[in-house]
Amino acid sequence: MSKQHIAKSALWVVISEIVFNLSGYIIHSVVGRILGPADYGRYGLVVTLTTMVIILIGNGIPTAMAKYISEIFDSNPAMVLAIKRRAIFLQSAIIGSITLLFYLLSPLIARILGDPTLTHLFRISTLIIPAFAAASFYFSYYTGLHLFNLQSILKVSRSAVKVIAIILLAYFFHLKGSIVGYILAPASVFLIAWLIDRFSVTKKIRAQITAQKLETASFPWQKLTNYAWQIIIFFLAYELLISIDLYLVKGILHSDYQTGIYNAALTVGRIPYYIFYALTVILLPTISKSTSENNHAETNKIINQSLKVMIILLVPAVVLMSVFAEPIIRIFYTSKYIDAAAPMAILVGGVGFLTIFYVMSFVSNGAGKTKRPMLISIFGLVINTILNYILIKKYALIGSAIATSISSLIVMLVALYYIRKDFKITLKIKNYLKIIFAGIIMYSLSLFFSQGRFIFILWAIILLFIYFAILYFMGEIEKEEIIFFRKMLFRKNNK
Repeated sequence: MSKQHIAKSALWVVISEIVFNLSGYIIHSVVGRILGPADYGRYGLVVTLTTMVIILIGNGIPTAMAKYISEIFDSNPAMVLAIKRRAIFLQSAIIGSITLLFYLLSPLIARILGDPTLTHLFRISTLIIPAFAAASFYFSYYTGLHLFNLQSILKVSRSAVKVIAIILLAYFFHLKGSIVGYILAPASVFLIAWLIDRFSVTKKIRAQITAQKLETASFPWQKLTNYAWQIIIFFLAYELLISIDLYLVKGILHSDYQTGIYNAALTVGRIPYYIFYALTVILLPTISKSTSENNHAETNKIINQSLKVMIILLVPAVVLMSVFAEPIIRIFYTSKYIDAAAPMAILVGGVGFLTIFYVMSFVSNGAGKTKRPMLISIFGLVINTILNYILIKKYALIGSAIATSISSLIVMLVALYYIRKDFKITLKIKNYLKIIFAGIIMYSLSLFFSQGRFIFILWAIILLFIYFAILYFMGEIEKEEIIFFRKMLFRKNNK
C-alpha cells in the first residue's frame, strides 16, 4: 500500500469517525432534552457501563485478529481465513459468557451504584453486548485487510441507523426505548457487514487459494489469546480510567442531577478523543506491518508524523472548547445543563492528554508491546480513583474534572517516555514548544471575544486561522504539506 493511499484511507476513516461521533452527539443532545437531567443521568450510567464491558473485553480477540491479518493479508490469503475462523470461535465463547454473566449480575451492579431500580434497565441493555461485539468484529476484520473505505461506509451507515433508532424509540418509549435503540443499531450494521463478507470479500479471498491450502491452513488459538488478554486488560484499565469519575460522582454525591450534569460535561469534553480514535484504526495495522518487516525507519517516521499532526490539531481544539464551554453546552443540551460548562472547561484539557496516551498506546500494541500500555493504564486508573475520591468530596464536579486531568497528564508523559525509549524516537522539543506558543497566543486572543450562543463559531474560525498562520510563519506547517493534503482531498480517482 502506497503512502498516499494510506493517507487517503486515513482521511476517509477520520471523516467517517467524525460523522459517527457527530451522530452520537446529536443523540446525546436530543435524548438529553427528551429525558431531562435525571433520566439522562440514568441513561448515561446504563449505556456507558454496558458499552464499556464490550469495548474493554470484547475487543481483545478482534484486535489480535486485525494485527495478525494485517501482517500477512497480501502474502498468505489462506491464513487470513484460518485466523478469522479461530477468532470467530474464541469471540463467540467469550461474548456468550459475558452476556450471561452481565445479565445475572445486573441486580448486584445496581445495588453497588445505590439504585436498585437500575436492575431492569441493565437487563435490557444486556443485548447491547452481543450486538455491539458482532459489528465490532467485522470492523476489526476489515481493518486487518486494510479495507478502510469499506469500513468507513459501514461506520457512516451505523451512524444513520443509530440516530433514527435511538431518537425515535426515546421519543415514543422514553428511557427504555433509548436503550433498545442501542441494540438495534449495531445489530443492523453487523447484518450488512456479514452479507458483504459472505458475497464479496470472502469470495475474492477464496479465489486466490486452492482448496488444499484452505483445508490445511491453521493458526494457533494460543497466539490470539496471548495477545488478546493483555489488550483486554489494557481496554479494561483504560475504559475505567476515562469513566471512573462518572461512577464516583454517582456513588459519592448520590445525585441523579449531578450525574447527568457531569455526563454532559464528559460527553462534550471527549470530542477530541473520539475524533482521534480514527488514527488508531490506521496506526495498528500499519505499525504491525512495518515492525513485522523490521522497517525501523518507516516505523519511526509514522510515529513522528502522527504525533506531530495530532498535537497540532489537539491544541486549538482544547483551547476553543475550554474557552467557549458555555455556548457549546447550550447548543448541545440547552441552558438546563449550563452547570456542565465549568467541569467541561477543565476536562477537555485532560481529554487532550488522554488522547495522546491512547493513540501512542496503539503504536505499542501494533508493535506487539502490549504489556507497557496495559501497565500504564492500570497505574493511571489507580491515581485517578484516589484523586477523584479525595477531590469530589471537597469540590464536587470541579474536583472530579481536576482529578481526571491530572491523571491524564501523568499517563501521557509516562507513555511518551517509553515510546521514545522503545522506538528510539527523537522528539524535537523545539517544534512542540512552537505549537504550544501558538496555542497560548490563541488562548490570550480568545479572551477578548464574546461568548454569544452562535457568534462564538465565527470567533473560533478566526482564532483557528490565526493559530495556523502563526505555525505556518514559524515553519511548522510547510507549503508542500498543504498542497499534498488539498490534492489528496479533492483529486479525482484515476483508474
